[in-house]
Formats: sequence, C-alpha cells, structure tokens
Amino acid sequence: MRASLPASSPPRWPRLLLLSLLLLGAGPGPRRGSAFYLPGLAPVNFCEEEKKSDECKAEIELFVNRLDSVESVLPYEYTAFDFCQASEGKRPSENLGQVLFGERIEPSPYKEDKNIRWASRWDYILESMPHTHIQWFSIMNSLVIVLFLSGMVAMIMLRTLHKDIARYNQMDSTEDAQEEFGWKLVHGDIFRPPRKGMLLSVFLGSGTQILIMTFVTLFFACLGFLSPANRGALMTCAVVLWVLLGTPAGYVAARFYKSFGGEKWKTNVLLTSFLCPGIVFADFFIMNLILWGEGSSAAIPFGTLVAILALWFCISVPLTFIGAYFGFKKNAIEHPVRTNQIPRQIPEQSFYTKPLPGIIMGGILPFGCIFIQLFFILNSIWSHQMYYMFGFLFLVFIILVITCSEATILLCYFHLCAEDYHWQWRSFLTSGFTAVYFLIYAIHYFFSKLQITGTASTILYFGYTMIMVLIFFLFTGTIGFFACFWFVTKIYSVVKVD
Repeated sequence: MRASLPASSPPRWPRLLLLSLLLLGAGPGPRRGSAFYLPGLAPVNFCEEEKKSDECKAEIELFVNRLDSVESVLPYEYTAFDFCQASEGKRPSENLGQVLFGERIEPSPYKEDKNIRWASRWDYILESMPHTHIQWFSIMNSLVIVLFLSGMVAMIMLRTLHKDIARYNQMDSTEDAQEEFGWKLVHGDIFRPPRKGMLLSVFLGSGTQILIMTFVTLFFACLGFLSPANRGALMTCAVVLWVLLGTPAGYVAARFYKSFGGEKWKTNVLLTSFLCPGIVFADFFIMNLILWGEGSSAAIPFGTLVAILALWFCISVPLTFIGAYFGFKKNAIEHPVRTNQIPRQIPEQSFYTKPLPGIIMGGILPFGCIFIQLFFILNSIWSHQMYYMFGFLFLVFIILVITCSEATILLCYFHLCAEDYHWQWRSFLTSGFTAVYFLIYAIHYFFSKLQITGTASTILYFGYTMIMVLIFFLFTGTIGFFACFWFVTKIYSVVKVD
C-alpha cells in the first residue's frame, strides 16, 4: 500500500492547526482558560480531571481528516496505512461539505511539546500561512483596474453618450430632419430576439442561481458564520443555497425566454432544471468513479449521492418549475422601442468591432482582478492550505461584478456605434470569456506549481477544474448580460424615436 503514495509526506495535520494551537497554548503561561470557542462551532468547556463530566471535558480531543501527498490529488483515510494506526475511538459524523471534499474524520492520539516557549507558540502557525501583504496587493491591483474602467465608462456616459442623446433629440425637434447616425440607427433592431434564445435564457437562469448563491455564501462567510474552523460549512451552505434558489433560476429563464418570443415553455423549464446541473453532476459522477476505482477516501458514498440526487429532483427541480410558472404568467418585458419587421443589414465591421476580438479583450480585465485570489483558492484546494480571508474574497467578488459590468458596457457601446445590434450573446460571452482565462491559469498552475504524477490524479484535476470553469462561465456571463441589458434599455428609453 505504501507504494501507491510515492514520496508521500509523513502524516501532516495542516487542517487542524487551530486545535494544535490550543494544545500548545495549554501549557504554563500567564493565563489559563476554562473554555475555548471557535467561530461557527459550539463552545467547549474544560475542567480538572476530578471535575470531568459530559458538559466539561478534561482533555482536548484531536481529530484528523485525511492523508495527502504532493504527488497525488487522491486523499486517503488517516488510518489507511500501517504507519498511521491509532486506538479505536468514537468517530464524529461528517457534514455534507466534508463528505464532498473527501474528509473522513477520526480521533487521533497526540503528544504535547513541552519545549515550546509561551512567547513563540504562534510561530509555526504564522509561518505556514500566506502573507497578507500579497492579498493587499491583489486588492490594490483590482481597484486600479476598476478605477480605470469606471473612468472610461463615466467618460462615455457623461460626455459622449450625453452629447449623443442631446443631439438626437435636437435633430428630432428641427423641421429639416437629418439622417440618423451612430447607435440610434439600430433602435428598430436593438431588441430583436437573439439566435439560440432558448439556450441563452437557460444560461441566464442557471447563472442567476449561481450569482445569488455566491453572494449569500460569501456574505455569511465574511460575517464569520462559515468559519474555516467549522470544516465543510462553506460547501454545505453553498449546496443548500443552490438547491433553494431554483425559483429565481426558473423565473429569470422564463421571463427572458418569453421576451425572446419563445413558445416552447416546457422545454425551457426542463433545460433550466437539468442542463447545467446535469453536466456538473455527470462530470462529478465520473470523477467519483475514478476515486472509487483508486480506493480513495474522497469517493462519495452511494448514500450521499442518492441524497444529492434527492435534493436536486425533490427540491430544486420543483422550485424551478414554480419560478418558471410565475415567469411565464407575467407579461413579456416591455422594451422602450419597437422592433422593425425587416432586420437591418449590419455594415462591414473593422477588426476591433468583430465579435471574437471584442470577446477576447473583454475577459482580460475581469481576470486581472481575480488572478491573485485565484492562486490562493487553488492552493487551498490542491495544495492543502487553509483559506480563511473571506473578507478579501468578498471584496474581490464585488470588484469582479463591477469590472465585468463596466467592461461589457464599454464594448457594447462601441459595437452599437458600429451599427451591430447583436448584443445579447456578445455581452454574455464577453464577460463569460473570463472563464477561459481561468482555465488557462489552471493549466499553468498544474504544470508550474504542482508535482502531481499519475493518470488518475491528472484526470481528477482537470475534471474538477472543468466544473469550476463552467460555473464561473455562467456566473460572469450572467453579470455581463444583465449589465448590458440595463445599459441598452436605459439609453434607448431617453432618446426620442419616431
């Protein structure tokens, strides 16, 4: 069995640093406590051996979660090998998040190091944590990008766009009407239904579900409700929120599909319920089969898979149907201008206003806001480091939303000025292309930062990466579409159109 973990490091407890810290701090010192409290966990009381009871413990319990290797992404149970055998003890139950991350909690004996001085008890912990000055550099880098984009958008809104609207309205009030030009030319086609409107509406519904789930999860984590000390709480919260947010997904998909002129409402509801979640679950199930075949502790038990399917089919799908029912029941979204019967011919576009160059350029700036945080997130997933700076992550999330919105609006304005009115898919793909840069960075991280060997570990890495890329694509694409939809509706509602 040892041969299956080449160059495996000795048993490490990187995920139990807080409990180890408590052991180090339990020695002689200026103060002694009778209890300790970790955010997100119930307080634990301690007392002398003779006063021990069910409510008051005499010793700290230490638990281990799994064994990892730097050359493999396959975790194993802590007692899977003969050098990690421990006495039998009562195993605590894992929550859903811990099971999905492949953690199998077991009690473990420990030794207290009496040679560590009280003044230096924090050193080992602090030296193993990523330095916060890199996080601040990430925030400053993101803020510079946001300020640059905000300046560009403000210039367009306050100067160019304001002058355009004033000039268009002045032209309409004069007796000698001149020929229209610029983005006003396409007012009769700007809300023409896009090609593949069914697929776009499904993506928007799933993206809305992911967007709200991400915001609420990070907000709770920022407030301390999802502390890293409460292992698995973050993933559990995300899964539960996703299940409960089926109603907004169905509603948004139905509303936009109806505004696109679609009539196959049953197909729309079914695709919203099963397309994107089905792709994620199929990928996840294939990865789980590989874990089963390798005998890894990260393999999800059959009962847990059934529970996940039950949450999906019995809660999420009915909620999606309810949201779609109310979405289709409401009147179609009213647009500020009428759509012409005959589509307008789009003139020859320059290289920079063609779809592909604009989409590629649109994803660069949003990715520039997140790539440093992305490094720490990938470290926490694949290099087994604890991620705890949720305040930074929530701030970067807000910056990412602003950057995606501004970059998409900026490029949308340029394309409208070039008389190209196909903005729906382009706005979604412009900000959604950030996920492609995410994938490229994940490939770079795999070859430059990790020491993974073996076919199974490689397949697992890229299999789970594709799940993250798909979720990130829907998330960022939805932000770009909503920003552009608001922008287009706003500018065509304030200009006079015959």
